[in-house]
Amino acid sequence: MEATEARFHEAMLGIYQRAKGECNYNATRFLQMVGERGGLEAARRLILSSEPSDGFTELWLQRRLDLTVEALVLQPRWKALFTEEELGAARKRLDELNFTPSGPDWDEA
Repeated sequence: MEATEARFHEAMLGIYQRAKGECNYNATRFLQMVGERGGLEAARRLILSSEPSDGFTELWLQRRLDLTVEALVLQPRWKALFTEEELGAARKRLDELNFTPSGPDWDEA
């Protein structure tokens, strides 16, 4: 596994841990998918699905879209791992809910 891809995998596990700790949301299916497919492939499947995942919906209900896969893949440090189609799908899903990622993780240098 390439170094950037390995760091992304860890970041995917990190949003799981944050959602569990900060929102009391235990995304077991998400964790299983990441474990079986790896973080990058799991992210691609989730953002290209025709419907938002249950986890996305739960995080939206808790007003924590910042912890979604869609928000994670739009961070500048991960953009090179994804196609324009994948990034566009993530952006579109967040835009539909009027969510614009901001803060140090999303600020361009």
